[in-house]
Formats: sequence, structure tokens, C-alpha cells
Amino acid sequence: MTTSTTSTSTTSTTRMFRPALVLFAALTLVTGVIYPLAVTGAAGALFPAQAAGSLVSGDDGPVGSALIGQPFKDPKYFWGRPSATSPAPYDGAASAGSNRGPLDPALLEAARARVNALRAADPGNAAAVPVDLVTASASGLDPHITPAAARYQAARVARLRGLPAERVDALIERHTEGRLGGLLGEARVNVLALNMALDALKP
Repeated sequence: MTTSTTSTSTTSTTRMFRPALVLFAALTLVTGVIYPLAVTGAAGALFPAQAAGSLVSGDDGPVGSALIGQPFKDPKYFWGRPSATSPAPYDGAASAGSNRGPLDPALLEAARARVNALRAADPGNAAAVPVDLVTASASGLDPHITPAAARYQAARVARLRGLPAERVDALIERHTEGRLGGLLGEARVNVLALNMALDALKP
């Protein structure tokens, strides 16, 4: 009697676990293998540039990504937003904001240092410094600045490169991206693309 009862219990347990194991294996295959491969394949076919990281290429190959900023320190180039990533700026693996409040002395000190650096690079510029040139974005990786931030730097860049101000202004205008669909976001300028176009100009 005991042997029969044990055998029945084992059979019942097997019947319960078999569908669960089959379902587990099937879902693992679908969600862990088939679906990722299908999405990756579709993305590569429909949006090859975006799927590859939105890389920006120069004469010698990729020079960066259109989605991640780069540190430009030479006054002959347009400068982007400060990066909050540490220890290296614009580190995609350390994306984060500074999480400092508007009354935090460290934030004010960092903004003041950035203003001083901009003033030192262009002593004759008495215009108000656009806020995006002294504050980091939420991700710490923003590759864009506002058109106002680009125009603030235009005279400095034109003077140091020996270019007419009108050519630099026109370059900014050409690289100003409007709102998405005319509705979402704000006008912006990709700093890497702008600086690459700047290097292509002849004095």
C-alpha cells in the first residue's frame, strides 16, 4: 500500500513539474534568444546608424558618437556642456547627473569656475554666459548646446581662426536642429558636428 502511494505521488509530482519546466524552457528561448535576435536584426536593417551607436566619422574613421559629448578645451573650438561623469568627462559607463541642488555651494563654485574659464578664453565678451555652458545635463553626456550658447562663442572662434564672423554664424545656423516634429524639445546644436564642420572651413 505504501509503495503504491509513493509511486502515485511521484507520478503526480512529475506531471506537475513537466509542464512548468517545458514552459520555462520555451519562454527562455523566446524571450532570451529569439526576441533579442529579432529586435537586433530589425534595428540593424531599419536603423543601421542608430543601431551602431550613431557614430560620427571623419577622414580617418569614427571620431565619436552623435549622442555623447566630447571635451573640447581649445578656445578655437566650440565648447559643450560640462560633464558630471567622473573621473573622466563624458564617460558613458558612468552616466549620471551631479545631483546637486541649486543652493549647493559646490554647484555654485563649479559654475563660477566655468564662467571664469569662458571669460578668460574671450576677455572682450561681456555678454551673459548661457546657463547650459556652466551646468551639466541630467545624463552628464549631452552632446548639444543651445543656439544661444553657440552664438556666445562665435566671436571667439572666428577671431582665433581668422574667419569672418558671418561665416561662423552661418555655420551655426546650418547646424541648428529644430524641435522634433516641430513640437518636442528645443532647438539645439551638436557640438561635435559643428566643430568638425569648423575644421573643414578654410581661413
